[in-house]
Amino acid sequence: MLQSDKKKCFIELGKFLAQFSANGSSRNDTVLYNDLFFDDFEALIHLSQSHNGWYTPEQVYFAVQSWVEALTEENLNQWLSRYNLSEVKPKNVGLILAGNIPLVGFHDFLSVLVAGHKAIVKTSSNDQKLLPFLAKYLFAVCPDWQQNITFVEGKLENFDAVIATGSNNTARYFDYYFKNKPSIIRKSRNSVAVLDGSESKEQMVALGEDIFRYFGLGCRNVSKLFIPKDYNFDLFFNGMFPYQDVIQYEKYANNYDYNKAVFLMSNFKLLDNEFLTIKEDPGYASPISSVFYEYYDNLSQVQAKLENDREQIQCIVSNGLIESSVAFGQTQKPALWDYADNVDTIQFLAGL
Repeated sequence: MLQSDKKKCFIELGKFLAQFSANGSSRNDTVLYNDLFFDDFEALIHLSQSHNGWYTPEQVYFAVQSWVEALTEENLNQWLSRYNLSEVKPKNVGLILAGNIPLVGFHDFLSVLVAGHKAIVKTSSNDQKLLPFLAKYLFAVCPDWQQNITFVEGKLENFDAVIATGSNNTARYFDYYFKNKPSIIRKSRNSVAVLDGSESKEQMVALGEDIFRYFGLGCRNVSKLFIPKDYNFDLFFNGMFPYQDVIQYEKYANNYDYNKAVFLMSNFKLLDNEFLTIKEDPGYASPISSVFYEYYDNLSQVQAKLENDREQIQCIVSNGLIESSVAFGQTQKPALWDYADNVDTIQFLAGL
């Protein structure tokens, strides 16, 4: 299949996904195969929460719309123009996907196919429905890809390379099990925000998006703040206030109650607004419904720490305080070329 044809397949998928929104899905009669897929996908979005309690319709719609923004001809061309994929010899690439947020493994899936390989996909038990459905849509648009996409439930076999995502514990298993194969092994990471107190209320509201989107379960969710020693938390909490309805969701509320109780029983000093706890802590991986913070004396100190801990960091959010940082509210809207763990997936696949 020509590279242009591969891109067209995903552009058509983007057009299909563009019909689905939390503000109300709307059928576009120019979209291919709507009669076969539109109603079923809308139903799947609303059923996703029964498959994974964290996959509320709002969160699934957001994930879908994020891919709508990415799967445009302009973005695909900009992304792939830097690579020479004409000499790629097709290989079987195993994908072991995470399931912490909806469609979290879609970028790896997309990358394998546009690079010219075959994808052998093992989905997470937490996200077994969405990606296979989108693959069926691709089969309708591009029948040739039926030979290039396989979903497996058991042991991953007959692969030439692997991209696997999991926790730090499972990553150790992956490192051992796939030691004789070319691989990308992704571990747990977290994202941070660096503040200096000059941020606007609008920026703090946007930071709330980085914290609360997907209930904080993604590696791109901000789980820790770096703040100057004289920092006043009033602006921060005012920015978080619009997200107060998150406590109405039972799974989140249960985590809030449990983690707050654990902190209090351990006599930790907390700041609390009744739906989010703030705790001073040197770690990065705060539990659901909590954000850690750490004081700094100067920004060079923060820069050095983040550089030293770069294997634990996915994104850095700031108002331009840290080089290559992400703007507030943008962590869950990565571009196609914003690679997880800063590992160039296409370059890896092109070299197989």
